[in-house]
Amino acid sequence: MAACCCYSSSNAAIFSSSYSSTESSFTHNDAPILSPTRVSFSSSSSLLHCSRLGSAVVSGKSKFQDRVKNAGFASSSAAQSSQTHYNSSSSPTHLSFFSVSSSPHSRLGFRVYGALGFKVCWDAGFADSSSSLRTNRLLHAAAHAQEAAAANQDSQFVAELDGGEPAEEGVVVLVIGGGGREHALCYGLQRSASCDGVFCAPGNAGIATSGDAICITDLDVADSNAVVFFCQQRGVGLVVVGPEAPLVAGLVDDLTSAGIPAFGPSAAAAALEGSKDFMKRLCDKYDIPTAKYHSFTEAENAKKYIQEQGVPIVVKADGLAAGKGVVVALTLEEAFEAVDSMLVRSEFGSAGGMVVVEEFLDGEEVSFFALVDGENAIPLVSAQDHKRVGDGDTGPNTGGMGAYSPAPVLSPELEKQVMESIIYPTVKGMAADGCRYVGVLYAGVIIETKTGLPKLLEYNVRFGDPECQVLMMRFRSDLVQVLLAACEGKLKGVHLQWADDSALVVVMASIGYPGSYSKGSTIGNLDAAELSTPGAKIFHAGTALDSEGNIVATGGRVLGVTAIGRDVAEAQQNAYQVVDQIDWPEGFNRHDIGWRAVSRLQKV
Repeated sequence: MAACCCYSSSNAAIFSSSYSSTESSFTHNDAPILSPTRVSFSSSSSLLHCSRLGSAVVSGKSKFQDRVKNAGFASSSAAQSSQTHYNSSSSPTHLSFFSVSSSPHSRLGFRVYGALGFKVCWDAGFADSSSSLRTNRLLHAAAHAQEAAAANQDSQFVAELDGGEPAEEGVVVLVIGGGGREHALCYGLQRSASCDGVFCAPGNAGIATSGDAICITDLDVADSNAVVFFCQQRGVGLVVVGPEAPLVAGLVDDLTSAGIPAFGPSAAAAALEGSKDFMKRLCDKYDIPTAKYHSFTEAENAKKYIQEQGVPIVVKADGLAAGKGVVVALTLEEAFEAVDSMLVRSEFGSAGGMVVVEEFLDGEEVSFFALVDGENAIPLVSAQDHKRVGDGDTGPNTGGMGAYSPAPVLSPELEKQVMESIIYPTVKGMAADGCRYVGVLYAGVIIETKTGLPKLLEYNVRFGDPECQVLMMRFRSDLVQVLLAACEGKLKGVHLQWADDSALVVVMASIGYPGSYSKGSTIGNLDAAELSTPGAKIFHAGTALDSEGNIVATGGRVLGVTAIGRDVAEAQQNAYQVVDQIDWPEGFNRHDIGWRAVSRLQKV
C-alpha cells in the first residue's frame, strides 16, 4: 500500500512520509515549522519504525549539540539513521526524536490517532536560544496503545503538526538518584503531557542512552545548596527524590524552604523508614496492627529476649541498611549471630546501633503504596516483591530480585482494610504529632495466615525498587500533575488511571550479590533484546559506559527487565524472553519471579 500524504497549508516546512510493507519514516527539510501542517498516511503493519529527526538551529547550535549528546543522541540537520520502534501492544512505550524551531517560545505538538488505538503526544517547548535549558528540548512521546490490532489489519493514521503559537510552559523535573527506581520514575515522568523535560542526578548509563532523562553526573545530591542552585538555574518546577538517604538527610526540607516543590517527606517524617523503633512506637500509639516487638541497644539483653520468645523470630537493624538489615532467624544461633553482627561487630554501621526484635508472622507479604499530601491519601495498585536471592525464596535477603503487579493476594476488601487500619491512622497520627507526611508511603504488609488480616511489617518512605518499575509500566495518569498535587496538598478527589495489564520485572544482578561481586563486566545485546518483545522495557540500575561506549556492570543489582502481559503469566513469559537474549555471562537472575501469582492462575 502506498503512502497517502495530504497537506493543509502551503508552509515551506514539509514533512514527508515514505512507506514500505514494514516501516514508515519521516524526513524533514530543516525549514522552521511556523504554521499547522497536516500529514496523513496509511499503514498495513502494526509495527512502525520511525527515524529520529534532527533540524538546524538558527543560533545556539553548539549548546544544543552538547546537551543532546548528554542525553545519548547526536544532533544533525539531517534525519538520523538510528531508529526507535513503535509497536501496537497494550504497553506504554515511547519514541524519541528531537527538533528545534527557530521561532522563540514556540511549541511543536504531534498527535497520532488511528484504528490501532494509539494516542501519542509529542511536546516540546523552546525559549530563546540563549537559554541553557530550553535550547535542547527533546521530543518525548508516550504511546498508549488503548486497543490491540491484528498484525496485518489496515489502519489509518492522521498526524497533526502544529507550531508557531506561543505555548504554555510545562514543568521541568529533576529526579534525584541513579538506580532502577529512578530510571522508572524518569520513564514515567517524561511520558506526562505536562512534563517539559527531565533531569536525573546522577543518573546512569541506561537512563542517558534511552533518552528518558538528561543525566547530570557532576551534581552532588548530598549538597542541598548545590541542588537548590541547580534547580534555580534550570527552572526546575518539581524535584522527585528517589532514594531514602537524601530524604532522611533533609533534602526536601531545604528544597521546600527555597520555594522549590519537592515530592517526598521531610527529614522528621522520613523517620518512618529511618528508624524502625520510631515506626513501632507510632503503631503502639495509634493502634496500627503490627508484630509485637522490643528494641535493644545491648546484645545480651536482646539475646535474653530472643531466648524467652523462641524461634522463628525476626531481627532488624533500626536504621537504613539498603534493604539488607533484616534477618528472619529459624534457629537461636541465627538470631544470636544477627544480633552480634549489628550490635557487636557493627556491620551495618550506625544503622545497627539499635535492633528491633519482633515476632515472626506467618503469611504472604505484599507491597502497598499510597500517595500522601499531609492529610489525604490515595492508594496505588498493589505489587509483590521477591526479597530472597534464590529460586524458591531461598538464600539471604536482597534489595529485591523481582516484582509483579497487581498482587492477587490483595483483594479489594483487603486493600480497603489496609487503608483504614494502617495508612489513614498513620497519616492522621503523623499530622497530630506535628510531623505531616508528604510523599509516597510504602507499607510492607503481611496477610497473616491465622487471621487473614493485614499487619504492618515496616514502612519505606519512597517508591520500592523493583516495585516502582512495574508500577510505572501500568501508570496512565499524568505523573507530574499527580506528584505536584501531593506537594500542594491537593490529592483529595484525584483519581488515578492504570492499565489493566499485568507487569513483571526480573532483576539481573552481578554474580556474588548480595555478597561481594566484581565490577566492569560488559553487557551485550540490550537493544535487540528489548525490541524483541512488545511491551518490554529494560530499566538500568548499576550500569556505566566504558571508554569504548559499551554498557558495563558497576553494581550488585544491575538491570530490571520489565514486561507486560494480559495476565501475570504472559508478563512473566515476556520478561524471561527478553532476559534470555541479554548477553551477560557474569550476571544471574531468579527464574521464578511471579510464581505465587502464576500458581493462583493455574488453580483457577
